[in-house]
Amino acid sequence: MKMILKLVTLSLIVSLLIVNIPQKVDATLGVSAASAVLLEQKTGRVLFEKDAHTKRRIASITKIMTAILAIESGKMNQTVKVSEKATHAEGSSVYLKPGEKIKLNHLVYGLMLRSGNDTAVAIAEHVGGSLDGFVYLMNQKAKEIGMHNTHFANPHGLDDHENHYSTAYDMAILMRYAMKNKTFQKISGTKVYKAPNPTENWDREWKNKNRLLSKYKYCTGGKTGFTKRAKRTLVTTATKGDMNLIAVTLNDSNDWNDHISMYEGGFKGFDMAEVLVKGKIDAIKNKYYKDHLFVKKSIVYPATNDEMALFSVKYKLFKPKKKWTSSKNEEIVGKAAIYLDGKVVQETPIYFQVNQEKKKKKGLFDFVKEIFLSVIGVNSNG
Repeated sequence: MKMILKLVTLSLIVSLLIVNIPQKVDATLGVSAASAVLLEQKTGRVLFEKDAHTKRRIASITKIMTAILAIESGKMNQTVKVSEKATHAEGSSVYLKPGEKIKLNHLVYGLMLRSGNDTAVAIAEHVGGSLDGFVYLMNQKAKEIGMHNTHFANPHGLDDHENHYSTAYDMAILMRYAMKNKTFQKISGTKVYKAPNPTENWDREWKNKNRLLSKYKYCTGGKTGFTKRAKRTLVTTATKGDMNLIAVTLNDSNDWNDHISMYEGGFKGFDMAEVLVKGKIDAIKNKYYKDHLFVKKSIVYPATNDEMALFSVKYKLFKPKKKWTSSKNEEIVGKAAIYLDGKVVQETPIYFQVNQEKKKKKGLFDFVKEIFLSVIGVNSNG
């Protein structure tokens, strides 16, 4: 029988002092939106929220999902034949023509910059085979990435279905997912784009409706939205230093200013604190593990000055196995859990490697030896 590994929690909690962290965002920060949220991209931590989990109509910020599905389809260089149905979509449009042939890549730019409902239908028909087929893909992706209070009924956000809704928090989750894609990042942050216009002797020129790209120097992208029932909706992103934020507002008559206000509060109130540094773990003194354990990545987390003394790290390790000492490969032997005020906020695997420290020293010795031999004129063969 295979031995069952027992998880041994070492009562080893390392308190970390984190310096130079600004004060917390003022809890009284007010926004005009019915729902709002400010999210840090790397960790997903919510820095500010107002009624963020209430289901509401979302209008054209729906197109963030349409865009990322198109990008992930692998069909961006394919040519799309625009249907009659697509050209008859109501509302905002880039004025596609029936039978027109245009690359999917151009359609996604028209979707994100000009919020073309005709481009949304054309994309959906090409990527999903039909509107219904694409809507199915939208809802599958929503479940996959954790949008638990969302249901999509169309690719554009028009008020033609009663069961088309999301929340401010879910839309932040979607934007966080989408911003991991380099192509989406580029499209989302483009201010002006030119696309071919086959029936004219001039190219189409699309200017981004996201005015925050010009109004706020730290803005990196986003998507606007409006319908009579949803009112104004807006999702944007902003970067300052090593902090990347996402802001979402639903039903907000003052959305540009509210997004700037949330960003300024976030940048002033939080900093990205390095709670755990990648590399060797020195804190564990157990003779079996000592000098063999390491983590492959640093853990950073947005924190306020009030939280500076509330971080701790707990190392949870499996019961030692003799085979680890004979293995040349790295073995996952547990995890490092980052706690903030007693709650786990991040985790990362702990790896075991045989004679890791000796290997490092040997490598340095060999390097020095090679330099010495080259100086005195001795080649590698003596």
